[in-house]
Amino acid sequence: MASTVPAEDIARVKGLGFLRDKTTPDCFNARVITRNGKITAEESIHIAEAARRFGSGEIAMTTRMTVEVQAIPYANIDAFIAFLAEKGLEVGGTGPKVRPVVSCKGTTCTFGLIDTYSLSLKIHERFYRGLHDMKLPHKFKIGVGGCPNNCVKPDLNDIGIIGQRIVAVDENLCRGCKVCQVEKACPMKAAAVRDGKIALDGENCNNCGRCWGKCPFGALEEAESGYKVTLGGRWGKKVGRGTPLSRIFATEEEVLDVIEKAIYFYRDNGTAGERFADTIARIGFEQVEKALLEK
Repeated sequence: MASTVPAEDIARVKGLGFLRDKTTPDCFNARVITRNGKITAEESIHIAEAARRFGSGEIAMTTRMTVEVQAIPYANIDAFIAFLAEKGLEVGGTGPKVRPVVSCKGTTCTFGLIDTYSLSLKIHERFYRGLHDMKLPHKFKIGVGGCPNNCVKPDLNDIGIIGQRIVAVDENLCRGCKVCQVEKACPMKAAAVRDGKIALDGENCNNCGRCWGKCPFGALEEAESGYKVTLGGRWGKKVGRGTPLSRIFATEEEVLDVIEKAIYFYRDNGTAGERFADTIARIGFEQVEKALLEK
């Protein structure tokens, strides 16, 4: 359906987080930012009331963990923004800049190895909000997954963070059981008893930590949580998985620092319209990794 809103106004409000609803002459769908993919009951009620007052009364969930209020007439946009602001809510999530972070529920999930909500909130505040006015060559997406199950597909983002648990084997405590509980627990088939001792195959082990604590004799009690970081993933017209950096990071602060370096590297070395994956391919992953890991 043809729009009654001028093209320059359509572009302007898109930058604010309002995408044109092509089935209407003058309505837009508003992306409400959920920070780390989680909102309160009070915020949910307020968003619902905003949808009722200013839109069609319908709310959609986007693939990137934001809430989209449907069919807001162009004339209602300013009032909608002001109403959301009463509860500290905002719209956005478009343009060549850092996009809202996507997080799985690793904080509360049985398989979660890191506090995904905490880390994602810090990413939101430091990069989505803190660098909101920084223009990049293209959009820049960040995904946080609590474990190698990859439910939110973190390695299909420009930067992906994946929770890890690095388990150490104490051979002195291993009794080489015929029915090894560690071997049974490993979903990757990376654990096996060889020459009377349990061994972990580094090639197949994805650091999911499912074997941790399974040995009744304590051979796999020692473990450290960590973060795997991938670069240059994307999902869209072109699809590609990100490449992991060569080290596992031990702390949230280390992860935040490498994200910051990656964003500034992309700003300074990417060309207009070029995704981060293309920047990495042009420069070379080894050179990019070296720049990001330098102190």
